Amino acid sequence: MVEVLPVHFPEGTAIAVTVRLPKTTLLAVTTDHGYIMCGALDVGLLNDRLASREILAGRAVGVKTIEELLNAPLESVTTTAEKRGITAGMTGRDAVIKML
Repeated sequence: MVEVLPVHFPEGTAIAVTVRLPKTTLLAVTTDHGYIMCGALDVGLLNDRLASREILAGRAVGVKTIEELLNAPLESVTTTAEKRGITAGMTGRDAVIKML
């Protein structure tokens, strides 16, 4: 099952996506500029093999819901995210606000 819902912030609206797969759930919150995602995101791949795309993204691990994703500290972020002031340890919510 796929669920897509708006997430409202004073700065704008992001989109939350939940994809329920057998034995796992993929979680993402996306804006027009970037996204945060659950532990399935491979930040190393984005920074290394896809560096030319300059993807703005962050990863939180151990999350099971969109609310947990927004409240969790990011475990890793892309180089492009760092250039935008998004850092590992920042909450997903704060990162998404910087992406709006």
